[in-house]
Amino acid sequence: MTQFLYAATATVDGRIAGADGDMSWLLPHMGPDPILDRLMPQIQALLVGRTTYDGDDPHAGDTEKEGAFEGSWSGPQVLLTHRPPATPPPGITVTTDLDVALSTCRAAAPDGIVSILGADVARQCLEAGAVDLVMVTTVPVMLGQGTPLLQGSTGQIDLDVVDESPRTRLFRVRRDGEPRDRSDS
Repeated sequence: MTQFLYAATATVDGRIAGADGDMSWLLPHMGPDPILDRLMPQIQALLVGRTTYDGDDPHAGDTEKEGAFEGSWSGPQVLLTHRPPATPPPGITVTTDLDVALSTCRAAAPDGIVSILGADVARQCLEAGAVDLVMVTTVPVMLGQGTPLLQGSTGQIDLDVVDESPRTRLFRVRRDGEPRDRSDS
């Protein structure tokens, strides 16, 4: 069964990108993470928003590390946008409809994980009840401005910790009516 994962690296003040999408602050904090390393083999597709797709890559120009997951990603990608590019990027499915994006991702990752990239797409997926897991890596930086971890209002979302490392926590999204997981208290 497909699982949708919203994964992001955030500053202490909850920003995933600086002013105008700047990602240069992230470069000194990139590197191996035991939780991401365990999840990577299960990620079978990406669901990407237009701002993230067009955004600043801290490894831009580095042919070995440029792109998703420090250049290690290859596989199906779905671009969800209200501003489709005039010429669709090769190998990327472009759609303006969230339901189409979700079903395309489910078909691409029937027994794996779809990684959601972008705060607004994550919000839309959370509002649709599609997100199963949330992973946040926190780095010791405060930007004071920029893109927040979650853009827009989704209402309260209850999470249960399922794994953690010194910088990263992996949460399971608790569905309406589900009791709190008491194993972490």
